[in-house]
Amino acid sequence: MCGIVGYTGPRSCVEILVDGLRRLEYRGYDSAGVAIQAGGDIAIRKSQGKIARLTDLIARKPVAGTCGIGHTRWATHGRPSDENAHPHRVGRVAVIHNGIVENHRTIKERMIAKGRTFCSETDTEVISHLLDEYVSAGLPLEEAVRKAVAELRGSYAFLAVTDREPGTLVGVRLNCPMVVGMGEGEFFLASDLTAFLSHTRDVLFLEDGEMAIATPAGVRITDFSGKRRERPNQRIDWSPAMAEKGGYRHFMLKEIHEQPRAILDTLAGRMLPESGEVFFETLPLTGEQLSRLKKVTLVACGTSWHAAIVGKFMIEGMARIPVEVDLGSEYRYRDPVVEEGTLCVAISQSGETADTLAGMREAKGKGATTVSICNVVASTIARESDGVIYTHAGPEIGVASTKAFT
Repeated sequence: MCGIVGYTGPRSCVEILVDGLRRLEYRGYDSAGVAIQAGGDIAIRKSQGKIARLTDLIARKPVAGTCGIGHTRWATHGRPSDENAHPHRVGRVAVIHNGIVENHRTIKERMIAKGRTFCSETDTEVISHLLDEYVSAGLPLEEAVRKAVAELRGSYAFLAVTDREPGTLVGVRLNCPMVVGMGEGEFFLASDLTAFLSHTRDVLFLEDGEMAIATPAGVRITDFSGKRRERPNQRIDWSPAMAEKGGYRHFMLKEIHEQPRAILDTLAGRMLPESGEVFFETLPLTGEQLSRLKKVTLVACGTSWHAAIVGKFMIEGMARIPVEVDLGSEYRYRDPVVEEGTLCVAISQSGETADTLAGMREAKGKGATTVSICNVVASTIARESDGVIYTHAGPEIGVASTKAFT
């Protein structure tokens, strides 16, 4: 999955963006780049390879500005190369993108027929061409984005800037994560809050079908039709130090050694050691309802799925209730039988795992009560489930998950 970060505010944004990209390195990438609004233009600096190559490029060709976007790419459409690296600038617009545009070939053919030239092999470039077409016709970036998303098919998140609107940053979410960081006169958009955790802990998670329009004066959230969306910010209780290696050689080792503390944090305020009683205030089930459960379905992906298998043994052994474990990617497509008295538990450290979210929605649509086990407060799965158990285990950066087991 690609890493996305954007900034608008009073400070020089180059260092902020590059630092944010470094904090997203754990996702894996083959190229990196930034686009900076600078002197009425958009300056692009991008390179195949590590972020160190990008910083060397910026050192050789300095750029300054207070609004910009940055990206680490993991190749899907097109080989790893400087040309395919993000951002993609077309005319007056620059775009970074995570996800897949399923109908990019159709849009590309239409654009080529209009005389437009493509410079990369990526699906992302069609977004840049669409936006440039609308912005060049006189539309504000916000409206251009709205018209573009009406034509796009797929699952994606992207950020866009234009040289016509200094300080304006527009972000879009559709089935790929995007979070807004709320600072004092400055705002961040990113695929993961660890990108800006050292600057602010006040966040707002975009929901599917939403846009964020950010300037130094504030952030507006709308749906794709332009209707305003209002909801409070969330305060994340992670400290910036939690996203550092803390003297360990790598994050994987750190997170293994954090497990005793993570487990204590998860149980804090929920368990009475003397009696063994456990309290979960955010569960939607009373004791009587729990006693009437007929089946538990655990839906998860990756490491969380392995944790679910362990959970199956524990639940069946202690509660004597039948448990089935499903991969989210399979559960959503197999037309599962959901009977009365079924509890679906979705397990996701990030709370944004797309297949797990889709599986939970499938179960909920068929009448199951849904509970999620998540680490990230106010994440999509946590918000959409009937109840949530937060693990409060701190940020997870190591690719091999530990905190799904916490």
